[in-house]
Amino acid sequence: MYCRLLLLFLLSTATVSVSAQPLRLLPQNPHYFQYKGQPTVLVGSGEHYGAVINLAFDYKTYLQTLGRDGLNTTRVFTGAYFEKQGAFGIARNTLAPSPDRLILPWSRSTQPGFALGGNKLDLNQWNDAYFTRLKDFMREAERNNVVVEITLFSSYYGAGWEHSPFNRENNINYTDDINPLDVNTPNNGNILAFQEEYVKKIVRELNSFDNLYYEIQNEPWADLKDTVLTFNEYFPAEDMKSGQWKATLEVVAQRANDWQRRVAEWITEEEAKLRKKHLISQNIGNFRYPITDPDPNVSIFNFHYAQPETVTMNYHLNKVIGFNETGFAGSADHTYRRQAWRFMLAGGGLFNHLDYSFSVGAEQGQDTTYKAPGGGSPQLRQQLAVLKQFLESLDLAQLRPDASLVKAAPGLMHTQTLTNQTNQFIVYAESVSPRTTELVLNLPKGNYTAQWMDTATGQIEQVENFVQGNGDKRLTFPKPLADMVLKVQKR
Repeated sequence: MYCRLLLLFLLSTATVSVSAQPLRLLPQNPHYFQYKGQPTVLVGSGEHYGAVINLAFDYKTYLQTLGRDGLNTTRVFTGAYFEKQGAFGIARNTLAPSPDRLILPWSRSTQPGFALGGNKLDLNQWNDAYFTRLKDFMREAERNNVVVEITLFSSYYGAGWEHSPFNRENNINYTDDINPLDVNTPNNGNILAFQEEYVKKIVRELNSFDNLYYEIQNEPWADLKDTVLTFNEYFPAEDMKSGQWKATLEVVAQRANDWQRRVAEWITEEEAKLRKKHLISQNIGNFRYPITDPDPNVSIFNFHYAQPETVTMNYHLNKVIGFNETGFAGSADHTYRRQAWRFMLAGGGLFNHLDYSFSVGAEQGQDTTYKAPGGGSPQLRQQLAVLKQFLESLDLAQLRPDASLVKAAPGLMHTQTLTNQTNQFIVYAESVSPRTTELVLNLPKGNYTAQWMDTATGQIEQVENFVQGNGDKRLTFPKPLADMVLKVQKR
């Protein structure tokens, strides 16, 4: 009897210890996550990253909305970067609070002169009210099963440096007067020490939470870049001539990349003294890029406006490949739904849409009258929840891309395939033909059930049972000009 009780105690303790771990890579398949002891993907559609620093924003309603809508991740910027109202053509920008509603990690001094109004900052004094708000945000996110990307830094895009806390005009600490392009590099004078203290303070304050990972810097290539490739897949030739970002593939310059490695070291050094260890993300670039010399401290490699090829190019790293910002492709829901399915069915582990239907006073994400370079709506969030639920219904521990599954797809494009190599075979496809189209599959012998699901509604449109012998299996696509997912289950 005693042995049985001891065994039950040990089993329950093991269960608690697994479920109490911070978000981590799934041990059996590190292209996905494990959270609260369960395999998972991260799928979100969230506000423009100002939920904590903008006192006017009701983050409790916002996080409850994400949880209710079936999504489980959001990004927040922690104060090193924020925007002026009107930046990037965003009419109701949560990352651009009115000056009297801005809250930052540092306390205000008694000396006037901050660029956006009010007193300058004292970088040697922490603002307790800010950290109280940050931790309350994290608790509320945890209650709603939302994992938070803690974005520590960002590029300044030229104008952003004018009101940066590290700009000597905005603090009383005599930070060095440097070229703005040197801020997020090792060559930034005494600013480096203030950046280190800021990172380590946030790491200490958030160490007790399980529902987070750290991202080093948002869009580092925007300030310091090397142009790797000029291409013209979606944009007119004049974009190539002008060098606009939409027509170029850019990566961060080496000195900026060296600084990012330093920030990752600060995080790991500080957490070495603490109880919990959290994942670190690096924002690599736009579109696609085969990563070279990956930082061993980084477990998530995030891209913006990503193409599914970026997963294929970097799958060998055995880390999560993420797509954590969308936009600049209109406001239609189907554009971003298709982006999400293409990327995640290529083997991605994270998708986060930038959703402009959230703003101050519209924390339930119902405002679709926004003026912004992207999309977002309640309907899109429902569609993304379908994606999340579908993926989590699969055997994530064994799931892998399988280019050999589809032998032919006449009339279809963007077919992405995943299998667990035994009894689950998944194909996402988009029909571009008004005529009958089909998939030609390479399946092992066996008895199967094939289900076609509408990715917009989650409804099963067609079910077919069949016996597969030698040769190809042909399945007719149920809807012309639609995007659907096929699940073939071996019985």
